[in-house]
Amino acid sequence: MDHHQYRHALAARLEASELAFPVSEFEARLARVRDAMREAGLDALLLTDPADIYYLTGYNTFEVSVHTCLVCSAERLMLQVPSIETGPAVVTARVDELLGYRWEGIGEVIEPLADTLAPFQAIGLDLYGAGLRHGVLRELQARLGAERFRDDGGELLDRIRIVKSAAELACLRESARITSLGLEAATRVIAAGMQDSDVAAEGARAMLAAGSEFMSMQPIVTTGRRISIIHVNHQRHRIAPDEPIFLEFGSAYRRYTAPMMKTVVAGRATPAMLAWRDVCRDLFETLCATMRPGNIFDDAARAAESVLEPHVDQVFFSGVFGYAVGAQFPPSWVEGSGYVARGQQRQFEADMVFHLPLCLRVPGVWGVGLSDTVRVTANGAEPLTDNDWQLNECSS
Repeated sequence: MDHHQYRHALAARLEASELAFPVSEFEARLARVRDAMREAGLDALLLTDPADIYYLTGYNTFEVSVHTCLVCSAERLMLQVPSIETGPAVVTARVDELLGYRWEGIGEVIEPLADTLAPFQAIGLDLYGAGLRHGVLRELQARLGAERFRDDGGELLDRIRIVKSAAELACLRESARITSLGLEAATRVIAAGMQDSDVAAEGARAMLAAGSEFMSMQPIVTTGRRISIIHVNHQRHRIAPDEPIFLEFGSAYRRYTAPMMKTVVAGRATPAMLAWRDVCRDLFETLCATMRPGNIFDDAARAAESVLEPHVDQVFFSGVFGYAVGAQFPPSWVEGSGYVARGQQRQFEADMVFHLPLCLRVPGVWGVGLSDTVRVTANGAEPLTDNDWQLNECSS
């Protein structure tokens, strides 16, 4: 049978059988998005980011490198997927119309997509998001007119996604629980002489055993001076005695990730390591006190910068004190809807959720990183993860 016959045969038995949330959750999300579209004067949204599509429909797959798009209008949701994604689309998504195209025939997406968009005069795009292929957009603009397309679709959805519902918070709490189990398991096995890859393997095993889905980023483990190099990962390096080991894990539960960082020492921590641990903890406490409704992201960043200022000549810090997290797909668990950093003028709202990645790196020497994922409340940010903010010391 071809993919059209497959779709109908599968739908007869399993249509929407693996929805991640009750229908009422998706209806509430869709109502908020459609209200925002009306206010913005948009007739439709053309969405290609896998996380945005998941947010509105539940569509869930590990194959996010192929062209997939969702057209959201006031009346309908249309999902376009390649033939190899027919199964996930039928089973996990809640949409009004499903359009398939041959996986090997990317050119087949244009005509049916143009026909779907033809009735709409104002179509919102996310030009900075994932998955929007230049060739597809060029062909659509040639057929329909570039003037129909606007670039504010991503911002519209970000404003909605950054505030989490009760169902989303429950997923983030479960991810936090699983993430903690992975970090505990990895910490238990750390010893001088073992490889960083073995530590990562134990953490991954524990998270998968506890129920994590495929993760948006794999466990991050670096040792010694490699901690000072931002965004490298385990690579069969041996752990030296009294060396720090940096761990950053994030399990996925219904695609939601609550990451956490820890630093463990394969022996005894030095006074310098403990001092940088204290700076990380001071940063965290300052941020949590400032991240409350009424303050803007820039307020929290400036407060944290005042803690970091005496040390800026000694350590490298990324400049982002927090980033929003929620439902994501590889290659990252960063939601992209908000950053706690200098110049960011968005206002905190209750039930926003951020990971606070506080890692201080001494170039060429080592680094110390600790973090929690936190929820914004009326009284400030409160942790969803359970970091003890200590440097665990492991005997060799």
